[in-house]
Amino acid sequence: MFVILSGLVFFAWGEIYSLFPSTCTDTFGAKFATTNAGLLYTAKGTAALLVPYTNQIQKVTGSWDMVFIIAAAANILAAVLAIAVLKPWRAKVIARG
Repeated sequence: MFVILSGLVFFAWGEIYSLFPSTCTDTFGAKFATTNAGLLYTAKGTAALLVPYTNQIQKVTGSWDMVFIIAAAANILAAVLAIAVLKPWRAKVIARG
């Protein structure tokens, strides 16, 4: 199930490569659009550095449950931060521009 669901998730995850850079450019303008998009893409590479740690968690616990719980908690935190911090901040930036 893990392999099948992972494939389904990543099959539909391609929009982040178009939405994040365009949202960043809409917010901050086109002057440093490529620099900002590069920083956004660097976050994906940085997140990949966490994979060895998740493998260790799986080995210690003998299950992927804790890895999924940590990933779900990280996603919930990201959603809360996006709504509580990023959305008002982006509205201020757009209002100034």
